[in-house]
Amino acid sequence: MKKRFVSCCLLFISFFVISGQETVTQEENKVIDYKKMVLEGKIICLPIYPRKAKQFPVEDILSDHMETYNTKWDTLNFNPYWDEHLSFPFQLEFDEKDFSPPVSGKMVITSRFGWRRGRAHKGIDIDLQVGDTVKTILDGKIRYVGYHGGYGNTIVVRHHNGLETVYAHLSKTIVKKNDNVKKGQMIGEGGVTGNARGSHLHLEVRYHGKGINPEYLFEFTKDRKIRSDTLMVTKRWVTPRYHRSTRMSKIVVYKTKDDIAKAEEEKKKIYTVKKGDTLSRIANKYGLAISEICKTNSLRHNSILRIGQQIIIY
Repeated sequence: MKKRFVSCCLLFISFFVISGQETVTQEENKVIDYKKMVLEGKIICLPIYPRKAKQFPVEDILSDHMETYNTKWDTLNFNPYWDEHLSFPFQLEFDEKDFSPPVSGKMVITSRFGWRRGRAHKGIDIDLQVGDTVKTILDGKIRYVGYHGGYGNTIVVRHHNGLETVYAHLSKTIVKKNDNVKKGQMIGEGGVTGNARGSHLHLEVRYHGKGINPEYLFEFTKDRKIRSDTLMVTKRWVTPRYHRSTRMSKIVVYKTKDDIAKAEEEKKKIYTVKKGDTLSRIANKYGLAISEICKTNSLRHNSILRIGQQIIIY
């Protein structure tokens, strides 16, 4: 009887210990939070476990998302996407609400993304003095460091969502290719190298080689806000001829394709041709390309307009 009692007790204790261990293990492996990361333009959520938990290696979790730093990772050429066709609109996502200013002090934009002196200006110019600190605006990895024609000493940083930022006319670079950098980290010093009229930082924001108007994505004010965690980029925001370097474009953020369709319908206008009108004159009046007007209205470049003819203007 005594032996049977002892055996039953040992069995009960063994069961309790084993069950307790399993319970602890389950609790330890319970996800307590998630860390949002943006890779390849998409937001993914990585699980966060307690310190003692048995976790999957981060490399395994991200193995399908590392194309951001593998696809066309070219440290020798400024633009490895030169032969790539990009479809519009495309979506960008951010996992942060603000960015670091690329220069210290107030950000004074002296020239904007747009048409300038008969040529396309594909970035913004920010005032600085030679030797001033230049910092990366977001976390990322250095893809290119070198002297690039009119850009002078240049650094290109690729970020987690596939964006690349370009920092040009530098007097000095202090980072190397393949370096990982944090938001707000110093990467160089301002200067006047390349084709620069006076000291300034030429900043570009690119996605797969296409320059995007930086002010569509970022608010260059003291708040330093990213305009939205999700944005749809249309052809308008990568085409300098739709903008003027001397003034800030009107910013309307599109978050979905429905937003784009609604905005295009609202801004569609009917223009009635008057005496003396030409396609060139109408295009200049509305800041459009002649080819866009022709495409929308099924016209040819040499079409003769009639007084009273109605033309759709976007």
